[in-house]
Amino acid sequence: MSATATSTPPPGATKVSGGKGGRTRLSFPVILLIIAGGLVALSAVRAITGAQDLTSAGQISAALSMAVPIGLAGLGGLWAERAGVVNIGLEGMMILGTFFGAWAGWQTSPWLGVLAGVLGGMAGGLLHAVATVTFGVDHIISGIAINILAVGFTTYFAKLWFNSGEAAAKGGSPKQSPPADEITSVTVPGLSEWLVSIEKHHWFFVSDLAGILGGLVSNVSLLTIVAVLLFFGTFLVLWKTSFGLRLRSCGENPIASESLGVNVYKYKYIAVIVSGGMAGLGGAFLSLVTSHIYNEGQTAGRGYIGLAAMIFGNWRPGGLAMGAGLFGFSDALQLRAGGQSVHALLLLLAVVLVALGLWKLYRKSYPTAAISLVVAAGVLVWYLGTDTVPTEFVSATPYVVTLLVLSLSAQRLRMPKADGMRYRKGQGK
Repeated sequence: MSATATSTPPPGATKVSGGKGGRTRLSFPVILLIIAGGLVALSAVRAITGAQDLTSAGQISAALSMAVPIGLAGLGGLWAERAGVVNIGLEGMMILGTFFGAWAGWQTSPWLGVLAGVLGGMAGGLLHAVATVTFGVDHIISGIAINILAVGFTTYFAKLWFNSGEAAAKGGSPKQSPPADEITSVTVPGLSEWLVSIEKHHWFFVSDLAGILGGLVSNVSLLTIVAVLLFFGTFLVLWKTSFGLRLRSCGENPIASESLGVNVYKYKYIAVIVSGGMAGLGGAFLSLVTSHIYNEGQTAGRGYIGLAAMIFGNWRPGGLAMGAGLFGFSDALQLRAGGQSVHALLLLLAVVLVALGLWKLYRKSYPTAAISLVVAAGVLVWYLGTDTVPTEFVSATPYVVTLLVLSLSAQRLRMPKADGMRYRKGQGK
């Protein structure tokens, strides 16, 4: 592909207008009200259906574990796209993180494995930066190429490194690594037991709140705490420092940034390499915390779901965290509880669609309101007419939730204006 200067976005990275048409930022009290309303709805569904695992401490703990790699991948996408580079190669960078994390983890220590996973993801990010920033390759094509290369690289070297010698003797095979030691987990003593005791009473709302809080303070990996700190750190760096202002300006208007003396290439490189490191950390979490081994196909599309969570969060850390939590919850639900709890969620989905339809009616968006209410009626009929859902649908729950969330929120998104656009120094002259 030619590396000539152009201001036209490549396919798949269409420029989106900002201004008043973008999403309205919600205040903190409104966000708290939305969360409280969601918890009340979830409590009601639990009480009506008897699916007690919906808000249990075990479910929330599993959801947090599932949400962390998705959130880290989304955080990587946020860094890159805030600098104007679309990073669809997050999946491949996560794969590199799982592989190198497990490879170093079983031979040395899990924390050195974490470092190796981050460095593996950063290598993928560097490759993406060279292709897109230096040579002007289409961002989507470069990302897909990295995903393919990562799969091929790890498949080949897994057979080479994990299927012979000491690795094979300790349980390695062509498709998995030997197990690594466990990263330390922490529990808040006293508080955890008290919350679990309240949860067992199954009181409306109170027990649900206790179950959620209990899952957040029980058996939490230290790497999960690191991930949470990275969310706060990303917000502070990108929105509260001059460095972050310059980096975000490269994603909004790189030509204007250049005219003010910003080295746009440097900031794009930094952002994409950090992006790869975040995705690599998410991959290392999968192989060192979730399962303690590398498995072929371990990421299972979580890089793409992380990208969806970032879009749902409107390219901001807070919204991204909420999206990752939602996807992690649905992923954990289908793994732990199976058909009964997923069937219960059909009732919750019907309630959400009715609320959305009424809101759209209030906003006089009649076509969207009609579609929401019709789909809500269909989901309610499905719930009332069945006692469970097919196994195939249970397995697909995280991906169905991803599609639903994106379809419901797509009309109110505002991406960085120069996201995905090729940039060449001096092209504004």
